Amino acid sequence: MRPPLMLLHGWGTTPASWHPLLAALSDPCDRLTPALPGHPGGPAADGTLDAWAEAMLPAASRPVDLCGWSLGGLLAIALAASRPQQVRRLVLIGTSPSFARRPGWSHGLPDEDIAAFQAEFASDPQALMKRFTALQAVGDDRRRAVTTALRSCLPALPPDPAPMGIGLRLLRDSDLGPRLAAIACPVRLLHGSGDALMPASGATALADALPDARLTLLEDCGHAPQLSRPADCAALIDGFLDD
Repeated sequence: MRPPLMLLHGWGTTPASWHPLLAALSDPCDRLTPALPGHPGGPAADGTLDAWAEAMLPAASRPVDLCGWSLGGLLAIALAASRPQQVRRLVLIGTSPSFARRPGWSHGLPDEDIAAFQAEFASDPQALMKRFTALQAVGDDRRRAVTTALRSCLPALPPDPAPMGIGLRLLRDSDLGPRLAAIACPVRLLHGSGDALMPASGATALADALPDARLTLLEDCGHAPQLSRPADCAALIDGFLDD
């Protein structure tokens, strides 16, 4: 029997973003879907990527198969690199080792774009959440359905949304490229060919940089394959975790 499957959602969403995928998975293993720090129901954590990643560990009392999407994928990379004994297999959905474009990494968003996200979230968090949701559905031939699904996963903004805003800073500042060689477990990457937030070229580069990885590009799919193509993603994940 498989170990538990822990799934880490993306920034500005909730564990509900996993529901369609979980319904399509075949294996009845334990599923762990903790909320990220800074999000409603999430644990407290200092404002560093490693602290956010470590805050996920209490949800897993024994080794897990780990699946991360977007910011959750960054946290999953950090955990797989620093805690190899805790992660049997790793699934990364819509994930890049660096959300931002930087020297040596041309596959991210321009820094000024992410800075604009941060500024808008600070002044009008509801407006930024709406715009960020729309961007996640760009490039998907099921754009309307994906947008509706994403909106159903939006968290209720707390009176002080600043802790959630830390996640945007982590997306802007984090570069996990130097850690990839430390990931010893097998990795399966699922990525939308039309992803407007984390370009598919970055997924290809990530797969090439990992010691043991395989990438599947989902055609005409945006940043949220698990919502756009839950059955396809579930079949690929089931096959990988059972291999």
